[in-house]
Amino acid sequence: MRFARLVFLVVSLAAIPLMTALAAAADTKDAGRTIMAADNPFAHPSPLPFEFPQFDKIKDSDYLPAYQAGMRAQLKEVEAIAHNSEPATFENTIVALERSGRLLDRVDTVFSNLNSCNTDDAMQKVDTEMAPKLAAHQDAIFLNAALWGRIDALYARRASLGLDPESLQLLTRYHTQFVRAGAQLSAAEQKRLREINEQLSTLTTRFRQNVLKATADGAVVVDQQSDLDGLTPVQIGAAAQAAAARGLKDKWLISLQNTTNQPPLASLTNRALRERIYRASVSRGLSGATDNREIVTQTVKLRAERAKLLGYPNHAAYVLEDESAGNPTAVADMIRQVAPAALKRAREEAADIQKLIDAQAAARGVPSFQLEPWDWSFYAEQVRKAHYDFDQAQVAPYLELERVMHDGLFYAAHELYGLSFRERKDLPVYQPDVRVFEVSDADGKPLALFIADYFARDNKQGGAWMNSYVAQSKLMKLRPVVANHLNIPKPQPGQPVLLTFDEVTGMFHEFGHAIHGMLSSVRYPTLSGTAVPRDFVEYPSQYNEMWAREPQVVAHYAHDYRTGAPMPPELLAKVLAAQKFNQGYATLEYVEAAQVDLAWHLISAAQAPQPAGVPDFEAAALKGAGLEYAPIQPRYHSDYFSHIFAGGYSAGYYAYLWSEVLARDTGQWFHTHGGMTRANGDTLRRMVLSRGRTEDPQVLFRNFYGHAPDIGPLLEYRGLAGGG
Repeated sequence: MRFARLVFLVVSLAAIPLMTALAAAADTKDAGRTIMAADNPFAHPSPLPFEFPQFDKIKDSDYLPAYQAGMRAQLKEVEAIAHNSEPATFENTIVALERSGRLLDRVDTVFSNLNSCNTDDAMQKVDTEMAPKLAAHQDAIFLNAALWGRIDALYARRASLGLDPESLQLLTRYHTQFVRAGAQLSAAEQKRLREINEQLSTLTTRFRQNVLKATADGAVVVDQQSDLDGLTPVQIGAAAQAAAARGLKDKWLISLQNTTNQPPLASLTNRALRERIYRASVSRGLSGATDNREIVTQTVKLRAERAKLLGYPNHAAYVLEDESAGNPTAVADMIRQVAPAALKRAREEAADIQKLIDAQAAARGVPSFQLEPWDWSFYAEQVRKAHYDFDQAQVAPYLELERVMHDGLFYAAHELYGLSFRERKDLPVYQPDVRVFEVSDADGKPLALFIADYFARDNKQGGAWMNSYVAQSKLMKLRPVVANHLNIPKPQPGQPVLLTFDEVTGMFHEFGHAIHGMLSSVRYPTLSGTAVPRDFVEYPSQYNEMWAREPQVVAHYAHDYRTGAPMPPELLAKVLAAQKFNQGYATLEYVEAAQVDLAWHLISAAQAPQPAGVPDFEAAALKGAGLEYAPIQPRYHSDYFSHIFAGGYSAGYYAYLWSEVLARDTGQWFHTHGGMTRANGDTLRRMVLSRGRTEDPQVLFRNFYGHAPDIGPLLEYRGLAGGG
């Protein structure tokens, strides 16, 4: 029983009478619209290979009927399970739940994925309408008293059921989820929780849609090409194409990424334009129709109230109990271990930058100025060039997208796991730029399908992410279909797609998630692939980043797109050495965001500020943790912090740091055991990547690594060892 949107289980009142009422309401309300046509592409499993979605047949008008039919069908399935006259068994209760809701899963998986990467007005209306209905539907299942009784009874006698380890883990997960969903609460408490959950679902949807619109609206229009001095011809062409796509003639458009810092700030010589771009970035969600501050405060209050009803002191305690970290103290301790070294290094980096600013001002005979956030990347790039004797323009021709994908991502996956990739142009896609690859295992047998969606669009959320269209399951006889999404500016036709090294690293990161999904080899959908705790799910992806800078791999993909010549060894050495540069900045902006997230979710509902006080709350949280540093702002401010207010990372943004400890330990393990070999890759695959959540993730890691995680390799990898 999988819910594509269900990240942390939420609760409300539910029982068979409520389920019946919901089903009846769905049958009678808007009856003409709710009848699902026989040719609706979600009515049956896709006939395409791997049950690949029929993107060419899906229309916006298909979603609502399929949703409503899917909810009705699953409620009937669950009612039959809950009121089965036979005594509860693992098969007739837990396995039956795993098999339930297939229609709903098909439509919700496709809709939620496409709504993130290829949305339109009609889909956003569906999203707004369905969010509270899906919350109520989930509540109708998780708070079904009869169903809970069967699960609880099975769990009580689990030792006598003779279950294999994976089945026992599944039963344990179900019991844990139902308890955390409030199955043991009183009817009155559950009623309030249902109200909270529906409100939160609506707030989350509004926040997500506001960020998408604010990010698109915040794009900076440039009237004179001369103001773009510092950008490459390819980047200028991409800005011209972005402007033309909006009907802006003879203009250039700098689109915003989801983060506070914006990539063009590293290159633009025009300081006034840099400031415009930066202020456009940080002002998102602070005013007008897309003001998210009230949504932030209401969300925080409701989460705190829900946690209290469930018996937890705060939302962070509720979330972290079910994560590897276990509790907020563990998260705060990790931040404290890393923050001093990051801040110390960041101050050293700032001092170097300020010296450069002062020297350049003196050379021109003009007054100097204090380093501001919109200056950092521009001058840091110059410091990098001075320290390592190269700049990004020298490197870019060697980082062409096609080559990085085939000779970087796919090559590393082949060397480590024996995977092979063949493009499938016969399968339908939802955008012309999207590509599909069939993945074969070392024995030549088809393993998975991989979707690559790399270019930015106005109707695509910011950032980079992986999702699954089909999750692997032996029970359901399903093989995985996974996708990677980036937001690389698309150049003009005929121009190469040249990447920064950060973008290359991002590709490897997301592909690590994809590999985690593709290599899954488990029986039950609930335990499949990336369905692991948030502070473990980032581990395979951050581990996979190491191959982006591994000399053997870089030498394979870093070739000049014009001549095919490999990157000169001396330049490659400089590029790899420079990866520890500016890590004070990179680490601090991340840790600041993690601290803001934690602070929001440690407070009670009564402690939440008024909407106008959102920026002040952030500032106080950073100051209280000793992380206040004006030149470096959090990677996300609250008003566009989609990870925690529209995604599954509330009280969990620390997960990237927690997981990176595991990732860097794994990198050390590989190098200790001989590096990039099939034997090493197969070991990681067998012990971690194929296992999903069939065992406690901490146990999986310890069994692989041999002992508890060590933070030392992370500090060394980031160049922060001995930094504080």
